[in-house]
Amino acid sequence: MSPRKLTLILQNGSDAQPQEVPVAQAIVAGWTGRDPAAVEKHIIELEAIGVRRPASAPIFYRVAAARLTTDRAIEATGNSSGGEVEFLLLCHGGRLWVGVGSDHTDREVEKYGVTVSKQMCDKPIAPLFWAYDDVAPHWDRLILRAFVVEGGKRSLYQEGPVAAMLDPQDLVSRYTPGGTLSESTLMFCGTLAAHGGVRATDHFAFEIEDPVLERKIAHEYQVTLLPVLG
Repeated sequence: MSPRKLTLILQNGSDAQPQEVPVAQAIVAGWTGRDPAAVEKHIIELEAIGVRRPASAPIFYRVAAARLTTDRAIEATGNSSGGEVEFLLLCHGGRLWVGVGSDHTDREVEKYGVTVSKQMCDKPIAPLFWAYDDVAPHWDRLILRAFVVEGGKRSLYQEGPVAAMLDPQDLVSRYTPGGTLSESTLMFCGTLAAHGGVRATDHFAFEIEDPVLERKIAHEYQVTLLPVLG
């Protein structure tokens, strides 16, 4: 199958260039927290809505690269799907790049099987990526945030440092014995607990902030709900 081709902006220092980037494989890493207590909290959070415990932590789900999108609108069946903010790692041109995306997931299907649920929804990502080398010296200072619109009001849904998740090099080494992502691979790298609990969302905004270099990558999307007819 041909790789998914995305038009992305790759920023190396002050130089930001749009490029057509092929993605041959996409991976969603789950339960990637550094703190075992925080991982357990997220597992319990999902168990509360009927999701079984993972077979291992971390765990790496393969998803169709065709599900990746930079669009600001997606479609989902029913009203049970929701987003969650995650930092991304992308290997392109022999280099590692950092971005941000939403592992949008059908929560009802997740109760049946997490692997299946990962295939059910498009995965929105922001089109801008930073060179990993530019942020590696202050990696733990980066901050993830997500917002939802509920009842016409925008509210904070998730917030915390990337330090809550495994360091990129540690995470990748757990996925592959070589310790490096293969070319044209994109990985979602884990999420944070949700304020008020995991729930369905039909308007989701997410960002990653670099307070040291004073910059941010942000993106948002709307979900069009498709009917369930039995």
